[in-house]
Formats: sequence, structure tokens, C-alpha cells
Amino acid sequence: MADLIIIAYPDEKTAEAARVKLFEMQKEYLIELGDAVVAERTADGSVKLHQMVNTTRAGAAGGALWGTLIGLLFLNPLLGAAVGAGAGALSGYLTDIGIDDKFLKQATESLAPGQAALCVLVRKVTADKVLPQMAQFGGTVLRTNLSAEQESKLREALKHS
Repeated sequence: MADLIIIAYPDEKTAEAARVKLFEMQKEYLIELGDAVVAERTADGSVKLHQMVNTTRAGAAGGALWGTLIGLLFLNPLLGAAVGAGAGALSGYLTDIGIDDKFLKQATESLAPGQAALCVLVRKVTADKVLPQMAQFGGTVLRTNLSAEQESKLREALKHS
């Protein structure tokens, strides 16, 4: 089972730096992430999500490739690429992997303009090695599905930054 952790930071830059650190630790096999999204509260009060994977861009690239191949069969690869890219982009835009976007926006409504939150879906973690490295960023725990003991340890680690 994956654990959901949402930590608020004073700004988007700090939340992004924390996410980059998680990616580095994932390369060292200290943590396995299902999703890592930075939710930023903009000056106008809306919440902007910075996804781990841009599904629209990936869908467009894949659609263009398949469209070109199909277009070659019908002797019009450019039209096939254009139609494929459009269909792929639409498909990618409508695809939501990881943490639900609506849930993220609701969970981060309490952020003040300019603040950001790192929303992480953790599959596996070596907590005794990850927590000290993440403590350098500080932050405030907004929401988790951790046990009370695990959440308490997380809050303590973030306090001592």
C-alpha cells in the first residue's frame, strides 16, 4: 500500500527543491515514489499543479509517432502525424496518473498565496535515511495517511531543520 504525504513549504522553490531531493534518493533506491506533485497557490488564489510527468506532452509525442506510421500506410505521413499528435495530446490531457488532481487542489486550499506543497505518494521508503535528508527543507505536514506514530516522527524530523 502506498502512503500519501502532503507537506507545505513557504514557496514553490523550496517545494521543488524537496521534490528534486526525493528524485535523487529514488535513484539511490532509498525511496520508491508513485507520484510527486508540487501544488502552488498563485497570487490570484488558484492552485497550480506541477506534475511529475506531463501526460499531455508524452501523449502528443506518442500520437505523432503512431500517426506518422499510420499516415505512411495511407501515403500522407504529415497529416497522420498532425492527427496523431492532436489525438495523443487530448488523450494525455484526459489521463490522470498518481494522485487525483481534484483531491490535491482541495487538500492544498489552506495554503496562502505564494506558498506551495509537496504532495508525494510513497510506495517504499527507508525512513531512517530519507527523513534526515528531507529535514533540511523544513515544512509543515498538511495531510497524511500514515499511522499516528509515523506521522509524529515525520513532524518531529521536519521541526528540527
